[in-house]
Amino acid sequence: MRWLELTVEAHNEAVEAVSEIFGRLGRGAAVRPTHLIRDPADELAVREDPSAPYLLTAHVPDDPEAPAAIESTERALWHLQAFGLGPIGKLRVARVDDGDWAEAWKRGYAPQRIGRVLIMPSWLDEPMAPGEVAIRLDPGMAFGTGLHPTTRGCVTLLQRVEPMPDRCLDVGTGSGILGLAALRLGVSRVIGLDTDPVAVTAATANALVNHLGDRFEARRGTVTVDADEAPFPLVLANLVAALLIDLSPALAANTSAKGTLIASGIIEPRGDEVLASLVAAGFRLVDRLDDGEWISLRLERGA
Repeated sequence: MRWLELTVEAHNEAVEAVSEIFGRLGRGAAVRPTHLIRDPADELAVREDPSAPYLLTAHVPDDPEAPAAIESTERALWHLQAFGLGPIGKLRVARVDDGDWAEAWKRGYAPQRIGRVLIMPSWLDEPMAPGEVAIRLDPGMAFGTGLHPTTRGCVTLLQRVEPMPDRCLDVGTGSGILGLAALRLGVSRVIGLDTDPVAVTAATANALVNHLGDRFEARRGTVTVDADEAPFPLVLANLVAALLIDLSPALAANTSAKGTLIASGIIEPRGDEVLASLVAAGFRLVDRLDDGEWISLRLERGA
């Protein structure tokens, strides 16, 4: 059987949106972070080339339905440009043999280190430094690969929470990456919420791959002011500015007194607006990270 390989380069702000389009399109969808280059002098070191784009690929069968799939993909990528998510290159299409596509995109992939959290795919055995913890997560998942600045910001701020509490709520869990990181860093139990059933399935599968299925529960839904569970000492919310504003009272209701909220998905022009909404709901700012045009916040709820 022959396949068509679809390839596009994308800016880091657009990579997860493009990844979602590719992930729903065909088999072998993947993201290769070409800006991460392994240092040949140090097997644990990966240097970053911020000018390099990400390379995304997907594969579809070379059959009569392929032209329609390519056309819909081009249309979806065009619409993404309208949101100003950063440059997205031209979609390239090439034919590949059946035996080539499954392995070709894996070559040269470098795992990511965010502080002491190592995110690596299932096919690699990466040497780890003392104190590091690992999350197995294949690139190209439709939700949350760790590539986006907001995900990196949340994982970085998560490592500043001391002591790590026993329970955590992950709102908009996506792939489950933040909840899994919380478990690896010392949380005992995580509940992940997402309105998308595909994300709930993906998060559950990723928890099982990481042997954390008994401590991670993914549910379909979102937070409400009338919470079903007791408030959580740690709440993670990597959403978007509008949702964070709308959900501020519910996030406060689900965070225990003196508990921590880590919020991200905030584009810089709306940072003050989001922060004001969270402060009005009863939080105070503890820490802030800026990564390009994106903001991540660590806040504490008042008594």
